[in-house]
Order: sequence, then C-alpha cells, then structure tokens
Amino acid sequence: MRFPRINRKVVLLYLSIMGPGIITATADNDAGGIATYSVVGASYGYEMLWMLFLITFSLGVVQEMCARMGAVTGKGLSDLIRENFGVRWTTFAMLVLLLANFATTVAEFAGIAAGLEIFGVSRYISVPLAALMVWGLVVRGSYRFAERIFLLFALFQGAYVLAGLVTPQDWGLALRSLVVPSFRLEANFVLLFIATIGTTITPWMQFYLQSSVVDKGITTSEYRYERLDVLVGAFVTDFVSFFIIITTAATLHKASIAIETAQDAARALEPLAGAYSQQLFAAGLFGASMLAASIVPLSTSYAICEAFGWESGVGKSLDQAPAFYVLYTALIVTGAGLVLVPDLSLIRVMLVSQSINGLLLPVVLIFMLLLVNNHRIMGNYVNGPVYNLIAWATTLAIIILTVILMVSSAFPGLLR
Repeated sequence: MRFPRINRKVVLLYLSIMGPGIITATADNDAGGIATYSVVGASYGYEMLWMLFLITFSLGVVQEMCARMGAVTGKGLSDLIRENFGVRWTTFAMLVLLLANFATTVAEFAGIAAGLEIFGVSRYISVPLAALMVWGLVVRGSYRFAERIFLLFALFQGAYVLAGLVTPQDWGLALRSLVVPSFRLEANFVLLFIATIGTTITPWMQFYLQSSVVDKGITTSEYRYERLDVLVGAFVTDFVSFFIIITTAATLHKASIAIETAQDAARALEPLAGAYSQQLFAAGLFGASMLAASIVPLSTSYAICEAFGWESGVGKSLDQAPAFYVLYTALIVTGAGLVLVPDLSLIRVMLVSQSINGLLLPVVLIFMLLLVNNHRIMGNYVNGPVYNLIAWATTLAIIILTVILMVSSAFPGLLR
C-alpha cells in the first residue's frame, strides 16, 4: 500500500509559522481555567462535557477571526478598535481589560505557588523566581526564543491527559455526555456555565493572538498555515480541558468531594487515584500557570500600547518601546507581589478575574464581529455565514446566561 507523499516544504513552512494559535489557546488553560474545569467535574461529573464540545467550535471560530484580521490588516485588535470606534470606546475597553488581566495575572502566580507547594516549595521562593524568569524571558530574550519557551510550557499540559488516562473512567458515559445536552436551572450550574465559556474564550486571548500574528509578520500568503495553527490550538486546549473534567468527575464527583481551587483538586486526587495523579495534576498546574503568567501581561502590554499608538513588540528594544516593557514589568511585579501578601484570599481573586472576563467577552466579540464583517477593512476576507452564525450565537448565549444570572441574583428564589 502506497501512502501519499508529504510535501516537505509545506511541513517546514507550517512549523515556522506555528506558535501564535497553539500558544494562545494552551495559555488559556491557566490557574483560573484549571480551577473552573476542576469544579465543573467535581460538581456535575460528566454532565457538562457537551458544552465543552460546543465551545471548541466557538473558540476555533473566534480565534480564526482574530488571526485573519491580523494577517489581512497587519494591525492589532486595539489598533482597529481605535481607528474605527474612536478613543472613548478604546479607553473604556482598555481600562476594563487592564483590570481583568491584572486579576488574571495574580491568579497565575497563585497557580504557580499552589502547584509547587504540593512539591514542598514555599510560595516565597517559587513566586519571586517565577516572576524573574517570565520577566527575563520577554525583556531579555528574542521573540523566537520566547515562543519556543512558551511552547515548552504548553507541553506540561500533557500531564492532565496522563492523569485522566491513569484514573479509572466510565468512557461510555463520558463520550455520550459529549453529545447529549443536559441543563439545570440552578444558579450554580448557570454560573459555572458562564465561567466555563469565559475561561475558555477570554478577552485577552483575542488581543494577544492578533498582535502575535502581526508581530510574527504573517500575511495573507502564509495565512492558511496560521489558520491550521489556530484550529489545532483550539482542539488541543479543549482536549486537555476534557481530561481535567473527567479526572475530577471520576474521582471527586464520585466521592462527593467539593473543591474550590485547582490545588484542592490535586491534593484530593491522591487518596482516590494515587500520588502519581496528584503529582501530574500539580505539574500541569505549574506549567500552565507559568505559560499564562508570561502571556497575560504580554497581551495586556500589546493591547494598551496598540490602543494609544505606542511602540510595542518583543522584537523591539527597551529604548524603542519603553511603555510596552514598563507595563509588562509593572504587571508582573505587582501581580507576583500581591500573591505574597499574607492572608490574601487567592480564591476570591481567581473568581473575580473569571467573572470580569465573562462580562467583558461579549463586548469584545461584538467589536470583533463588526470589524471582521467590514468590507472596507477586510475586503474579500470578511466572515462567511457559518462563522457569523457561530460567533453571534456564542455572544448571545453569554448575554442571555448573564441576564439569567443577574435576575436570579435579584430574585434569589427564582433559581434553586
């Protein structure tokens, strides 16, 4: 039997372009995301897997839209928002994004501390060293070097796949739950539904991905390879999320153990699935948090500098882009420093960051949809009807769920 020949040039070109899509998507499985997926599995077992299946398509579509806008226009999302919607809307979006991303950065360093504390390393050692490492990676390194390290951190998430495989599973029920919807009109279920969408498709991802495509110099001639990078990234990140959910579903949910953080999940796994699962979960938490602790401040710096016309980019020197590096440094120093404050409720910080992300996401998606469907900006690269249907459906679903949650907060007896 003869197999089709693989075009070596095509493979090499894809490998040279690969990075923005996979890095952005895998960085989304951060400390807050891991905690959210762990709570989903521990609270409802396999019941919410169908939602993750649908979100994978939404994530792929949203990320592809951003990458396409970057390749076609050569501009970041902040740039396009400022040029087409004015300074006031841009300033509002950047202020909210800054607050959300700061809270998320704190959550990432909390994840680093939580992951290494399981191995006996104090947060007062791990957090300062991690902050210095992620700062030096961007400030003192080139984009190509930083991207390789980011991809290395992304490999840590394979630990969750291994943890899921070594944990006894009801695979029939898990696979059936992927395609059979179920919904509970309960406040906690709706909140977790919104949190799962918000932690899978976060606002910062869109700004970072588009800026990363521009920074790497990807144009429409190479875009088909970047599109593959984006779609592979969307699949990989939710493939990992699937294993986080089924691991906690098969152990914690089965044993009726409630958790509040990813650290709780890792520790609770030991008596149920063995120390090996606990260590894999902790290693994955550390790697994911390190990746996101680098990417989220970087995304923020890109977005704000682009919004106000300041020079930005990992490839530029400190003299060329001072505001970019000052913002990046300030976010890392303050984010890491806050984790070291005694008696700080890190759980609350994580929950607040995910809530802000969920509330901001529809605003960002509406901006994106208006831009990507503008023929003056995109020419023949505007959205097709299927992409618009999926993107608008995702946006409306979040808005409707948010309204339901707000109404239930005003009238506590409405939802159980």
